[in-house]
Amino acid sequence: MIDHDYHTHSIYSDGRFLRQMLGAASDAGLSGVGFADHCVVSDRAPMVEHRNALGFALDTIYERRRAAIEHFREEFEINIYDAVEMDYDPRDETAIEAFLERANFQYAIGSVHLLDGVHIQYEPYFADKSESERTALVENYFEKLLALIDSELFELAAHIDLIERNPALRGFATESQYRRVAKALERSRTVTELNAGRLLADFGSVHPVAPFFEILREHGVSFTVGTDAHTPAELTDRVPALADEFEARGLEPAELSIESK
Repeated sequence: MIDHDYHTHSIYSDGRFLRQMLGAASDAGLSGVGFADHCVVSDRAPMVEHRNALGFALDTIYERRRAAIEHFREEFEINIYDAVEMDYDPRDETAIEAFLERANFQYAIGSVHLLDGVHIQYEPYFADKSESERTALVENYFEKLLALIDSELFELAAHIDLIERNPALRGFATESQYRRVAKALERSRTVTELNAGRLLADFGSVHPVAPFFEILREHGVSFTVGTDAHTPAELTDRVPALADEFEARGLEPAELSIESK
């Protein structure tokens, strides 16, 4: 049932060698896999620190990765997509737009990873916040997500309830916030994904979580496949797990319209 995986990572950010990831994609029976390595182009201090700490510098090496992808297209009988996962904040939109236009990826994924300049998954920082502060932070997350969708810069919005991975922020999202996102996706070219980044780990669920998913379905939102795999084992384990998720929901995976290269 699953033919393409649009959200994987390689050694060009925080994943493994391209050859290893492609071998896993072939073993999983995929006919197409997209490498969407992390990228930060902001010059604001928190984003620069985030970029430097994690090595999310695809903007400086994307041409090198592109040459490697071209090489492996001759070796593997699988469609290999040259993509990017861009850290998004509305304040960086001009820089993001300029870079995406220059780099000309086959598609771009937008993600919100930071709140208050801190990675959303860093529990100790958010656990120290009061309930009202966490409520405000979650509202800020959804405001950023809505801006990401409305920017029309991205073909795909990733793990759109990333806050749920953090126990300190889990459960603060509201139905109203979910419906605002659903309406934004309904009117946008941007689609979202079933993301398996923590499906087989402690979180135990795809993104979006069930209440959010049901509201998105009410609005006719479609979902691509995103294993969010960083290792070959994650890819081969998550493809059948996601296939089960799509089947259980009676859902056909959406495919992105991608120009061949």
